[in-house]
Amino acid sequence: MPSSRSSTEARHALQASPRSLRGVGPALAEKLAALGIHRVEDLLFQMPLRYEDRTHVTPIGGAQPGARVMIEGEVAVAEVVFRPRRTLLVRLMDGTGQLTLRFFHFSNAQRAGFSRDRKLTAFGEVRLLKAGKEMVHPEYRLLADSESSHTEAGLSAIYPTTDGIHQQRMRKLVGGALQLMRRHPPAELVPASLLQDLVLPTLRQALETVHSPAPQADTQSLINAEHPAQQRLALEELLAHQVSMRLLRRSVQSEKAPPIPPGHPLIQALLKQLPFDPTAAQHRVFAEISSDMALDQPMLRLVQGDVGSGKTLVAALAAVAAIGAGMQCALMAPTELLAEQHEASYRRWLEPLDIEVVRLAGSLRAAERRQALASVEGGRAKMVVGTHALFQDAVSFACLGLVIIDEQHRFGVHQRLALRDKGGRHGLAPHQLVMTATPIPRTLAMTAYADLDTSIIDELPPGRTPVKTVVIPEERRDEVIDRVATACAEGRQIYWVCPLVETSEQLEAQAAEDTAAVLADQLPKVRVGLVHGRLKAADKASAMQQFANATTDLLVATTVIEVGVDVPNASLMIIENAERMGLSQLHQLRGRVGRGAAASTCVQLYKSPLSRAARARLGVMRESNDGFVIAEQDLELRGPGELLGTRQTGAVAFRLADLKRDAHLLPAVQNAASQILSSPDAEQSETVKQLLARWIGDASRYGNV
Repeated sequence: MPSSRSSTEARHALQASPRSLRGVGPALAEKLAALGIHRVEDLLFQMPLRYEDRTHVTPIGGAQPGARVMIEGEVAVAEVVFRPRRTLLVRLMDGTGQLTLRFFHFSNAQRAGFSRDRKLTAFGEVRLLKAGKEMVHPEYRLLADSESSHTEAGLSAIYPTTDGIHQQRMRKLVGGALQLMRRHPPAELVPASLLQDLVLPTLRQALETVHSPAPQADTQSLINAEHPAQQRLALEELLAHQVSMRLLRRSVQSEKAPPIPPGHPLIQALLKQLPFDPTAAQHRVFAEISSDMALDQPMLRLVQGDVGSGKTLVAALAAVAAIGAGMQCALMAPTELLAEQHEASYRRWLEPLDIEVVRLAGSLRAAERRQALASVEGGRAKMVVGTHALFQDAVSFACLGLVIIDEQHRFGVHQRLALRDKGGRHGLAPHQLVMTATPIPRTLAMTAYADLDTSIIDELPPGRTPVKTVVIPEERRDEVIDRVATACAEGRQIYWVCPLVETSEQLEAQAAEDTAAVLADQLPKVRVGLVHGRLKAADKASAMQQFANATTDLLVATTVIEVGVDVPNASLMIIENAERMGLSQLHQLRGRVGRGAAASTCVQLYKSPLSRAARARLGVMRESNDGFVIAEQDLELRGPGELLGTRQTGAVAFRLADLKRDAHLLPAVQNAASQILSSPDAEQSETVKQLLARWIGDASRYGNV
């Protein structure tokens, strides 16, 4: 065991600014800060993005397209061509084949160095063109006649970089941090018993291996990020995130919440006016919610349910329970269209019970907004539906008892928690109910939503039939249009979804408008409607209402209709450029049909040629209607950040851990988190402080919103 003095020295040495390292001045320190490197220790935990294998030379004949390899050969010819731009082409031969090095930027001296028969080594990605194999701007080294191949002893780590910091400089900086670490080892924060059980190395050994793999290290396991050293670090990173989310939960639940007794008469009144009976799954989940809300600490519950499973009704029952207890309820949706849809549903259900419903959104006129704000602040509005506008400073609730967040994956953790400060009565925090129609794989939920209890509505209402999905190339578009004409003639309604060409509402709107005009021209007997994100709220609502009332047959729309739209008579959906969309979005869009008794179909139109990933996505959609199966595939194909919509918010941004690859570590991570947080004041412990600082840094902001 190191002495407390040596531990303190190590901490001070590793916590020092990178400027304490040789060659790091103010300008370089500023560039490092842009990468999140503020201390020497941050360099140690700047994980390599990947490794490159420069340990051996690959014969040109055996160099596979797409592989990054080291080759060696002699220059057969070097020439400058002008097609279409000035380019230096250097043809190498090694007896097994030939390969061209292509340079767009080069000097005369560089060109002169490639003399005929000159030996050199080059490292880069092999591409296969009609003219043969080539590398574009490879790293290369000219060899003297007697010089042997210049290979590395071990794998070369490739790091995230920024302007002014190239790979060689970053490797040198990390090397300096490793030298300091050998004299002052960083603190071990993972329980020793856990490392022993999992047969994982110490932190120091793991960092040495990850940054500077020994020649005898298992090359393939490092490239696959499955080496015990990487698993040791992934374990600690997952542990840091788990501890952070648990502390967030502890922080929220340390507050008091208004107990909401179950069984208020308003609940039965709402159920009686429904034209259908809730499913057993809806009853079960509402019972779990009621049990939570009866306590004097804030409920933190995530309700998952596939599209069409009836989450909105369960949320409405929870809202009525809170309103019956004298509280207000706020529902936050990610888009104005979805907020409008919720407003319509809640008005239909709650106004007969004499409950006032208001909507708060950015599109409201000034007078409407003032009136809505006054109604909310005065307590007359019991049910408040809105977008991000709900947690603005101007919004003040008289007595907020329940917050409902719809489509949680569209919001960051900090946005969800911002509404807790709106409680307002005697310092009581509102209960929180989070809903998502994007089923979250268990491994993801255990990490990303570790602060929430989970309920699953795993049953669809009776009478629902699975939607048939077909995949059709763009060349057969005329057949699809004929199918639309036939469906409309039979009295059915159709969605035609335009692609998300790029992140631009203006371009989306233009695409939708052009498509609507073309379809109206080709289908003169079909009543065509149009809805997109750039329409005024009143125009969007009108277009949706006309479709709901069956006064339009075909609704051309952008992805704004992804969630919340419920038109049972719509039984056919066409999705253009389906290959551009992710599985989750395709599944959400498909969920807009199949809500009535008629057999429904989703047609995925695609443009050839399909990439391997796009072919896989469309294949999954064709084969499965199960949201959880699709979510698991989405996690595998796209990764957690995109699946949860948190790539921008940073809620799930791992440096090394991978929730699919490292799922086997999660049970041990949960046990270790429980051990570390076993004391009430654990968040003040050095272990927890260092763990969060090491892996999350200012992302421990989760609890500081």
